[in-house]
Amino acid sequence: MAELVAVCVVHQLLPDRGGVGTTAIDKRPSAKPIRIRKLGLHADVQADRKYHGGEDQAVYAYAEEDAEHFARELGREIPPGTFGENLRTRGVEVTGAVIGERWRVGGAVLEVTSPRTPCGVFERRMGVKGWQDRFRAYGAPGAYFRVIRAGDVQAGDGIEVVERPDHGVTIGGWFTRQDPAAAQALLDAEAAGAIRLQDDVHRYIAKALARA
Repeated sequence: MAELVAVCVVHQLLPDRGGVGTTAIDKRPSAKPIRIRKLGLHADVQADRKYHGGEDQAVYAYAEEDAEHFARELGREIPPGTFGENLRTRGVEVTGAVIGERWRVGGAVLEVTSPRTPCGVFERRMGVKGWQDRFRAYGAPGAYFRVIRAGDVQAGDGIEVVERPDHGVTIGGWFTRQDPAAAQALLDAEAAGAIRLQDDVHRYIAKALARA
């Protein structure tokens, strides 16, 4: 059964040498239920709101199975929240999630919007030189979600995929390949009313089609 391993919110803001000067990537599991609203989890925050957060990146999920891969590779534990994720999942496809599919998670309904793009803050958080490239190479970026229905979530809640568009473009596929065929499939699905693409995805679609 697919379930939530942990629900994570910001523990503390940390200093960072990037342009903002601070980061909210330090997420830790909550022992209590957390309300997910339109802009994300109650008691959570994003420091750099130019590139993080907003309605289309309200929630970030990462799979326990992929965290275990990196734990083996790095020879250290990757506890929930290490990657700045809000939801650590088990038993559900995150990399294989189709853009626009919807999950029922506890009392909330979430919609997959895009893969996470690794940044310098993430590399500094991990303390591993070349981390962004290693993360990209594995091809499991985790998924961002918008909130379709607000609700409470907690560790142990079930996860159910309740709707899946048929365009076939997955989080992992779009993250690694962004080819013209996938770009056109996303545009066609949006034109048919099956999905609603976020602005960042539209920008990458434009770049992919320009290469065709």
